[in-house]
Amino acid sequence: MTDQRAARAGAHGRRAVVIGGGLAGMLAAAALRGLVDEICVVERDELPGGPAPRRGLPQAGHVHLMWSGGVRAVESLLPGITARWLAAGARRIPVPTGMVGLSAQGWFRRWRHETHFLIACSRDLLDAVVRDQVLADRGVRVLQRTRVEGLVGTAAAVTGVRVRDGDGVERVLAADFVVDASGRGSRTPRFLQELGVGTVTGRTVDIGLVYASRIFRAPEGAGEFPVVNVQADPRSGRPGQGATILPIEHGRWLVTASGTRGGEPSGRAEEFEGFTRRLRHPLVGELISRLEPLGGVTVIRSTSNRRQYFERVADWPERFVVIGDAAGTFNPAYGHGMSVAAQSAAALREHVSADGVLAPRLARRVQRSVARRVSVAWDLAIGQDVFYPGVRGGAPSRKDRVLARYVDRLLKTSTGSFLVTKEFTEVTSLQMPLNTLVRPKVLLAAALGPHHPPLGGPPLTQGELAVLAAPAPRPQAQRPPAER
Repeated sequence: MTDQRAARAGAHGRRAVVIGGGLAGMLAAAALRGLVDEICVVERDELPGGPAPRRGLPQAGHVHLMWSGGVRAVESLLPGITARWLAAGARRIPVPTGMVGLSAQGWFRRWRHETHFLIACSRDLLDAVVRDQVLADRGVRVLQRTRVEGLVGTAAAVTGVRVRDGDGVERVLAADFVVDASGRGSRTPRFLQELGVGTVTGRTVDIGLVYASRIFRAPEGAGEFPVVNVQADPRSGRPGQGATILPIEHGRWLVTASGTRGGEPSGRAEEFEGFTRRLRHPLVGELISRLEPLGGVTVIRSTSNRRQYFERVADWPERFVVIGDAAGTFNPAYGHGMSVAAQSAAALREHVSADGVLAPRLARRVQRSVARRVSVAWDLAIGQDVFYPGVRGGAPSRKDRVLARYVDRLLKTSTGSFLVTKEFTEVTSLQMPLNTLVRPKVLLAAALGPHHPPLGGPPLTQGELAVLAAPAPRPQAQRPPAER
């Protein structure tokens, strides 16, 4: 009998509880399908019936990127999910071919060969497609409007959760395995202390990042328009400011502007375009200047990098793991949160498939595996964010400065080297570890520098320039239903 068949054979009568019905929670449920008999997802809010805003996800109105590393992890849990996203209106955008990006070291070239890709759509649509596929499984049920008030068990093992429903009634849900995927607001450190588990250490690095987003009707003929990204320069000594245009479903552009402490965008609609024009290049402002806005400006300030080192707890209890934003959150400018959650859920399935939910020290092995996924995104984010003025949570060390100089060299080389572009994107798309960037061939390429001279401006095609120059589209009477 194979390991996976053995795990399935031992699933009879077993129940898993997943705390949180967001993306990470649904992927955790997907990871456990067939490996336990019943999966109960506990969600404090009412889940929408389709691609609509969810109360517990205020950041949904801003640009979210699902990189190819994350997409492949979701596909391993929910085969066919990419086709479902595309059928619902998402786009599969090739990288670097389908991106116009200004890095701290210059414009990236749009090489003819795709190296990676991303899924472009609203967060509401992305979540809804995943949720629908997971909840179609009869072994998965959701308790909505139900809040987890604590863990049940001992310091040695978690045996369930204590919940309170919308009417205020408390009860215990017994479980053979519990996954906390409740997000940034997770109360797991406190719950573990109540069980007598050791203190969880953590770290927060806060650059005071503010996101301001607005949806526009895309211009005529922009069906295949690339993602546009003007990045901040962390080492300029000035507040970091940037903006991204993400084509999303229903012929719309989601535009997110961002600024660190001292350079924040406002929530005033009349100031939105002006902010994007004052960036390191005015491309985003130029592109949206004649477009019809489909709503006001949405602002969010909960964007700090925060990590909980659960893997360092010496007496970690059996049958309990933490994934998603509950384990680590990152500056959203890097677009790694969803992909890390997906890869963590895939790791969960890999371990449970091999050993079964009741295997000794399974939870510790899973938590360490999750930590490895979190560490890649954490190191990428912190390696840049510690250089912004006004950062709280740690100034750059000597090691940070040495690594930053090397990253700057890689970025500069990647503007004129396909090899370095490919290897660098292997890491930023979360498909390869950071040590990929110190392979001999990458070190040599960085030493030699770019093969081509820097681009003098954004690498837009003639067709894309024509879209930019075309007359503004006429306002339409009916607008898409997803206004905020």
